[in-house]
Amino acid sequence: MPLLARPPIASFVAKAMQRATRLAARRTDAGPHARFPEYPRTVRELTIPTSVAPARATVYLPAGADGTAPPVHVNFHGGGYVMTLTELDDPLCRYLAAEAGVVVINVDYVVAPQHPFPAPPLQAYEVVRWVAANGTEQGWDGGRLTVGGQSAGGGLAAAVARQALEEAGPEIALQVLHYPPLDLATGIRGKRAAIAKPMLRPWMGDVFDTSYIPDVRLRRDRLASPAHPSDTADLKGIAPALVITAEYDILKAEAQSYADRLRTAGALVGHHDVAGADHGYDGTDEAKARETYALIARHLREAVG
Repeated sequence: MPLLARPPIASFVAKAMQRATRLAARRTDAGPHARFPEYPRTVRELTIPTSVAPARATVYLPAGADGTAPPVHVNFHGGGYVMTLTELDDPLCRYLAAEAGVVVINVDYVVAPQHPFPAPPLQAYEVVRWVAANGTEQGWDGGRLTVGGQSAGGGLAAAVARQALEEAGPEIALQVLHYPPLDLATGIRGKRAAIAKPMLRPWMGDVFDTSYIPDVRLRRDRLASPAHPSDTADLKGIAPALVITAEYDILKAEAQSYADRLRTAGALVGHHDVAGADHGYDGTDEAKARETYALIARHLREAVG
């Protein structure tokens, strides 16, 4: 077993990464806020009650409301289920609020190792249920609801859609899965990328997966690994999905596999592979980010229009 795949060591390293991320955020939050300057940052803060813990969220408001409540999109950030990287999604949230005309709720969900699986997907689902049920009071249309996320956030969006299928609601018009991890039962050392040195390295997978789900037997759970062959449930009726992969991403194969599964269930509205891109490409490649965000915005408009 690799050293970083041992739960006590993975937990120690994950907490060190969290501290480093918090320190970096104090210096760099202005960076994400400065991207896409043509899209205003009109926000308010919100705390959503859940049985796991209160979830802080930033609500992005679209401009030019015509008196009718706009649709709502719930966004889950990436970070390996370990790091709180909510502000990195600020450019995406501003873009979608402006171009799709939706309220975007950017969720600061609980992370491991402090809150290991299944706390994050359970909390994410409760957040989405609350958003659907409280639109009248909050100023959005909870009946026109979409969910999405990048990386680990895409995994949570998939888990939310799965729980909504199993619990008969709320109705989700679209799930956007952007370079998501969907097979934690297969360790990162058993996955292959199209390039020699992909962005996600083996040590990172060891830390993230072990911190999130220390018991390897639980990694086959459908809320963690819906792309693993052990999950054979019928997905007919699950929320329609847009799956976005990156050509060089080590997670591409599992997202492709899940897209195929969704297609069989009649739930795939699109699979887009970003050429020449690796995991997290939209944080550094402005042109590719704009192209993908425009695609997401178009699908959101079509889903809730």
